[in-house]
Amino acid sequence: MLKILAVSLLLTLLFEGGFALLWGLRGKRELTLIALVNILTNPAVVLAHHTAVGRFGWPQVPVTAVLELAAVLTEGFWLRACSEQLKNPFLFAILANAFSYGLGLLLF
Repeated sequence: MLKILAVSLLLTLLFEGGFALLWGLRGKRELTLIALVNILTNPAVVLAHHTAVGRFGWPQVPVTAVLELAAVLTEGFWLRACSEQLKNPFLFAILANAFSYGLGLLLF
């Protein structure tokens, strides 16, 4: 499980960090903020998903939807509170997570 958490977090940091650069975010503060919100949300989402779907047998699609929504709301909240560059942090959070999730699906 630790390997899954580590790989998922590493890929998320790479994908969403790359997305942030494509979005035009620059500077150590903004890119660190993007990393921190993902460090906050990604392991919790992966662990909760593994537990709900893998251990309890809950249906994957609704579990994934609820967990991704929670991640987007959490990230959007912290980005709104802390970012100096993002004009629409919730839109950024939605698109960055969709980008990362989509690339993850393509890879695996």
